[in-house]
Formats: sequence, C-alpha cells, structure tokens
Amino acid sequence: MAIVTLNRPEKHNALNAEMMVRMAEAWDGLAQDDSIRVVLVTGTGERAFCTGADLGSLAPLATGAKTAQTRFEKQWVDGHQDLVDRALLRHTRFHKPVVAAVNGLAVAAGFELMLAADIRVASTAATFQLSEVRRGLIPSGGALARLPRQVGWSHAMEIILAADVIDAERALSMGLVNRIVAPSEVYATAKDMCGRISEGAPLALKKAKEAIARSSGCELGRAFEIEQACQAVVLASEDAREGPRAFMERRTPRFTGR
Repeated sequence: MAIVTLNRPEKHNALNAEMMVRMAEAWDGLAQDDSIRVVLVTGTGERAFCTGADLGSLAPLATGAKTAQTRFEKQWVDGHQDLVDRALLRHTRFHKPVVAAVNGLAVAAGFELMLAADIRVASTAATFQLSEVRRGLIPSGGALARLPRQVGWSHAMEIILAADVIDAERALSMGLVNRIVAPSEVYATAKDMCGRISEGAPLALKKAKEAIARSSGCELGRAFEIEQACQAVVLASEDAREGPRAFMERRTPRFTGR
C-alpha cells in the first residue's frame, strides 16, 4: 500500500503549484511501481481533506499577474492543464485501486480528487461542495463527467447547479461515499479497506478496475468485449494459476502480479 497525503493543513490542504506537481509525479510513479497494489489518499488534519485549488496562488500564475519563481510554479505555467489531468486523475489510465480517507472539507478540486477514488471513507463531520457556478465558473477537474455516472443525474445536477453544501449523511445516502465513521476512525477504516484490497492479486485488481473504467458508458456489447479482453490477460497469468492452487492447498496465495 502507498499513501498520498495532502499536507498543507494551514491552508485546508488547498492545492498550490508545488502540490499539483508533486501529486502528478506521485501518481505517475505509483502507476509504474509493481510493488504497490492499492493507494490511500488523504489530507493532513481533521478539518479538511482538500478545499480545492489555492486561487490566491495559482490564478495569478495562470493570468500572468505573477512571475513564476520556483520550478513548481514554472511547471504549472508551462503545462497547468496536463498537471490538473495527472494530479486529479482526470483520465482512466490509473488502474490501481484508490481509497480516499475524507477527513473534513472536500470542496471544488478536492471534491473532484475524491471522485477519482474508487472507495471513499468519510468522517461524520465531512462536508462536500462544488461551488464553482457561484463564482462564474464550472467544475473542470473531472466532476462534470464523473459525478452523473457515479450518483445519477438528479443528484449530480443538484450538487453542481445548486452548489449547496452536502453533509456526510446525505453523501452516504446518495452513494457519494461508501461509509461514514467517527473522525478519529477515518484513517484506520480506510487503511483497513486498503489491507483487504491488498489481499487480491495485483494483476486481477488492475484489470478489474481497467475493465470497469473503460466500459463505463459503452454499449453493452462493447462493454462485454472489454471485460473479456481483460479476463484473457488475467487468465494467462501465473497469479491465475496460483490462486486456485493455494485454495486447494488451503494456504495463503503468493501473488506476484505476473
């Protein structure tokens, strides 16, 4: 298991240029690391998971009102859309399972980062909001594409258009999060979930997620074709032989990802 922690609690873990660059680089590295089966993403402290982009820092860079000083700011100026796509997983190429421990505010881009996670454990004190339309903007970190598929049209439209704050109970009822627990239990519960996921075979975990991501929204026949292609890769693996063998021998399987 790997842990990605948004560590800027004095700013409610709002994303500045350095965080965006480091997070993009982290996801790229984790995708290539065969020793990692599952990733836990969380924020430091109990007040916020992430309150989105730090507009006071990023907006002046994007408009040219501020000159880039650090390598992170220069990278942001040179390719901020690519960084957004990679940092917020605004694509379907990251096939390892991701569990989010949402320990407080999840707002704007922080909300959208949570949407990129496959399983979400939230604090009973957590709140959720996409507030962009009230500022003359629209969400652009994946929510417009992902949210209607995840919670349905009417829930998604309410969250996006009314821009109201959603509390933890409402988030649970609409399927936005998997479970809610006491603030002190969020991290441990999410970590336990990661541990159970890690018992699965690495290739099987990746191919299961890949099939679901690639087939989402497809015509049913095409979705079955994608599922079958992923299954063929898994069946050709050593892990597919090891799993049944370990079951018959009544022992813990030794998966290698091959």
